[in-house]
Amino acid sequence: MKKLYSLLIFFYNGLIYFFTPLIVEIFGGFWNFKSSCKENPNKLKSKIYDNYQHYNSCGISQFSDFRGYPILPHGFFGIFVSAGATIGKNCVIFHHVTIGSNTLLDSKSAGSPSIGDNVYIGAGAKIVGNVHIGNNVRIGANAVVVKDVPENCIVVIDSIKTIIKSEPLDNSFYDYKTFQKLSENIDK
Repeated sequence: MKKLYSLLIFFYNGLIYFFTPLIVEIFGGFWNFKSSCKENPNKLKSKIYDNYQHYNSCGISQFSDFRGYPILPHGFFGIFVSAGATIGKNCVIFHHVTIGSNTLLDSKSAGSPSIGDNVYIGAGAKIVGNVHIGNNVRIGANAVVVKDVPENCIVVIDSIKTIIKSEPLDNSFYDYKTFQKLSENIDK
């Protein structure tokens, strides 16, 4: 009886894992499914949500808050967003980015990040703790951000320098072909 139960569980988990992408698409895509899980959580939805993340090598908490659809040039691959994190509109998030909470009670920066609108987060960047990232900020690849960053700044890995700009930065993401066309027009 125990073997039969184990076999049934194995097939049940296999079917859910196999059909996860289809189920998520039926709900209208990942972001709609995420909202559905947050508003109406149940064990099956949570399992499908977890499987989808495993399937895409990511970890985006259903309790994180996205104010708009982010731009993910390399898909979900390696992106981690913890519960409580808030991400603004039109954010570009590259692969292997961590937006993580600090849950050490005695820490000065305990809490989750809050990221503004039009923020560009380079590959491998880490934003950890109760930090606020202003609007129109660029965070360079592999930078580690543990302090607040004001609007219109650039953060780079070289000693974590913050370069303050007076004018807003355009952090729009363009695919390679569009970029080539736009850059040709700029050069003329």
